[in-house]
Amino acid sequence: MNELDQLLQTAQGEFAAAATPADLENAKARFLGKSGRVTELLKSLAALPVEEKKARGAEINVLKSGIEAALTARRQALADAELELQLKAEALDVSLPGRARGTGGLHPITRAMERIESIFGSMGFDVADGPEIENDWFNFTALNTPEDHPARSMHDTFYIEGGHVLRTHTSPMQIRYAVQHVKKHKALIDAGQPMPEIRVIAPGRTYRVDSDATHSPMFHQVEGLWVGENISFKDLKSVYLNFITSFFETDQLELRFRPSYFPFTEPSAEIDIMFGSGPLKGRWLEVSGSGQVHPQVIRNMGLDPERYIGFAFGSGIDRLAMLRYGVNDLRLFFDGDLRFLSQFK
Repeated sequence: MNELDQLLQTAQGEFAAAATPADLENAKARFLGKSGRVTELLKSLAALPVEEKKARGAEINVLKSGIEAALTARRQALADAELELQLKAEALDVSLPGRARGTGGLHPITRAMERIESIFGSMGFDVADGPEIENDWFNFTALNTPEDHPARSMHDTFYIEGGHVLRTHTSPMQIRYAVQHVKKHKALIDAGQPMPEIRVIAPGRTYRVDSDATHSPMFHQVEGLWVGENISFKDLKSVYLNFITSFFETDQLELRFRPSYFPFTEPSAEIDIMFGSGPLKGRWLEVSGSGQVHPQVIRNMGLDPERYIGFAFGSGIDRLAMLRYGVNDLRLFFDGDLRFLSQFK
């Protein structure tokens, strides 16, 4: 074995003995560094004759290639070993049972709202949606609510710069929907022909300055409107009774109308219900305001109150949901407590 083969064998041995990348780099320096064994051999070529220099140079280059190959192999071996240790440290125990993610569900108010829409849809009512930031005309004036009405008090209404308010009810949709309906059928109206009836509900969020166990600054309401040439209180009672028995899935309840006052209806009435069974049996519970649409409101829709008449009602969706699901505190609907909400999945 000549000296070059012996040097290659020595380098391979030292590389194999290197336990860490740092040890390997130190061993590399002893052979391939600026003062390394191979570098010294290359420098010694300068003193040799030309013919001998070529042969000796080729042998040294073979040696250098062999050492570099051994160095690369050991580097890869150390990297593989380090990766193996890392994989073992970060290994996942795939035999553990999976952690299933819980499935969500609809909020009870959303469930109640969808149920209401479905019931009235089966009776031929459209569902309308409109802005929650309203102007004075639609929220008050068009609904026959004068400037000195208590509803316009700062203690009852959220006012916004520019003369707008957070709508205090979904009743503005009476006017918005009816005005569009009248425009659509203006040719029939002008010709004295019957206009298709206005039959619509408007569910959505509303806002008033109020907060306790049965009231919230933001709450949900469904407004109902039916306008035609011969719509009476009889139709109101029939429609609402059909709705309320379907919503609570029971025929064991009674309906009564109590005289009341609303500026946009005349005559007006509060609607109470009484269950014939269950924990609320025998108690009258207020669930809605209602009445025949006021003639001035009919005019503001663009219709002749001598020809067209109708009824309107407004029910609190939150209150209906409380009765349906047996909830005794309105605030539970808005606290976001999953222990409460998960019961409705």
